[in-house]
Amino acid sequence: MTQIDKNRVLIFDTTLRDGEQSPGATMTHDEKLEIAEMLDDMGVDIIEAGFPIASDGDFEAVSDIAKQAKTAVICGLARANYKDIDRCWEAVRHARRPRIHTFIGTSPLHRDIPKLTKDEMAERIHDTVTHARNLCDNVQWSPMDATRTEWDYLCRVVEIAIRAGATTINIPDTVGYTAPVESADLIRRLIETVPGADEVVFATHCHNDLGMATANALAAVAGGARQIECTINGLGERAGNTALEEVVMALKVRHDIMPWHTNIDTTKIMAISRRVSTVSGFPVQFNKAIVGKNAFAHESGIHQDGMLKNAQTFEIMRPEDVGLKETSLVMGKHSGRAALRAKLKDLGYDLADNQLNDVFVRFKALADRKKEVFDEDLIALMRSQEDADERLQVKFLRVICGTEAPQSADITLTIDGKDHQMTAQGDGPVDATFRAINALFPHHARLQLYQVHAVTEGTDAQATVSVRLEEDGRIVTGQSADTDTVVASAKAYVNALNNLLVRRTKADPDADVKQVSYRDAG
Repeated sequence: MTQIDKNRVLIFDTTLRDGEQSPGATMTHDEKLEIAEMLDDMGVDIIEAGFPIASDGDFEAVSDIAKQAKTAVICGLARANYKDIDRCWEAVRHARRPRIHTFIGTSPLHRDIPKLTKDEMAERIHDTVTHARNLCDNVQWSPMDATRTEWDYLCRVVEIAIRAGATTINIPDTVGYTAPVESADLIRRLIETVPGADEVVFATHCHNDLGMATANALAAVAGGARQIECTINGLGERAGNTALEEVVMALKVRHDIMPWHTNIDTTKIMAISRRVSTVSGFPVQFNKAIVGKNAFAHESGIHQDGMLKNAQTFEIMRPEDVGLKETSLVMGKHSGRAALRAKLKDLGYDLADNQLNDVFVRFKALADRKKEVFDEDLIALMRSQEDADERLQVKFLRVICGTEAPQSADITLTIDGKDHQMTAQGDGPVDATFRAINALFPHHARLQLYQVHAVTEGTDAQATVSVRLEEDGRIVTGQSADTDTVVASAKAYVNALNNLLVRRTKADPDADVKQVSYRDAG
């Protein structure tokens, strides 16, 4: 091993690369930099910042993340060709600790895509890994779909990559096909069989198609892997990747049977989980391990009684361990600024005085409509606050509903500082509202997703609405929360349109987006 501590497991986070490849999870440039900074601060060892050849935007994000990184290795992904690798190096070279990650599909199914014979692929692996190593002394190589690659051929190409200069060998379960016993055995056999294997770090990259990503990753560590590739909230293509919070907390809580450790500050898990959920537009399921809303909630009378007597009766870890802080503060309409500041700080939001004043006004308005303001309400409130400077804003909305269609919506949008009014009819209040918005701000984006879920319980609960739009291959999301579902829907739709304007501007900086026609029907 090249590591001094053989019980140390490196955490390789690919939220910004594999996670962002989830349909609809595209993040803005600034959001990527923010998430990268949070990953760096929490102790992630390697951050896979993106796929530099994919677009100019991806290249710029990887390059800027490389420049801002304090401690983490910054990695970029590249296919097995010189152009990809050169572009990747240009993006990561500014990092204090850069890494090039190059890959090629080695299974029979994946070899058939570029129409390469085994010998031709082996030669390409040798040449491209050698080229990467000539540029950077930290090179990771991955045989994509390794778990469905013939054993003899997998051993052959892993040995070639090691001889060519790879310092990390990643074994991906690209389609989530393998099982834990196979995962452990595969890593163990490779280390025992391939010459030079003891001189490199073996990594595991698991997908969750059969719900076994976390189990497979931990099994691979038992087999000798010392790097886990994962994402925040398990974000990723199809069913997602191994969840960072799950493997890290599993190693911490069950250290008695898994004597390995990471460098992650687990108290920062909850804050980054919430932030990734917000910027990606992917809500965390309530019963998600570690970071789900119900992960530390107890409703059963037997459970509540046990918790009151001894929290360990039904909790195997403390909420504080993952960044949740218990507090006696009950937030409501009588709460003051000091209480709000303390509560928001507990939730991971450290606000300046001016920001606090703005949020306090919104908090009071919400508290007047609700008996009690829960943590989830405040998080939703902060999400709405982040959208305050958008070009389009909902100023007024009134809907008329009846037992017979059509319904009508009367809306006023503030667009670039000027108010515009429209009334429209639709098959329901939300449809009428969206039609009115479209009339005021015409566009060609297609609505791909409209999703509503309650933030808290009760008839006065806030509804969080997620909207996903697609225009010319650009996918954007919008979110908002309000005690009125139709208002939340309008704000989420407008938030998505604002994000679309940002994407348009970045795609064509010279375009005058103000030329988009909107009209005042008043």
